[in-house]
Amino acid sequence: MSGISPLTWLLIAWGAVTTVFVVLMIFRSLISMREDDQLFLHPQETALEAEQKTVMTKMHRLAPYTKGFGYSSAALALACLGFWLYQAINRFNAPAP
Repeated sequence: MSGISPLTWLLIAWGAVTTVFVVLMIFRSLISMREDDQLFLHPQETALEAEQKTVMTKMHRLAPYTKGFGYSSAALALACLGFWLYQAINRFNAPAP
């Protein structure tokens, strides 16, 4: 086995998942810039309505990924914290040489 500790592996995994989550959130904000809360359209302005529908479709398609990576990032952060605390408690309670 390599000389990398399990905590380091957890931190690498957390960093990768969090990076993907941040990229997804940036992409989501770029998509949502064109989203309007309310549209009052004339019947001949169907192009704007179609554009809003495509924006909403993209947002709904992206939502499960952002939630999944967000929850995974939080869970890995808690796992890193728990493992770090476990190591700290074991070192504190270790018998002196």
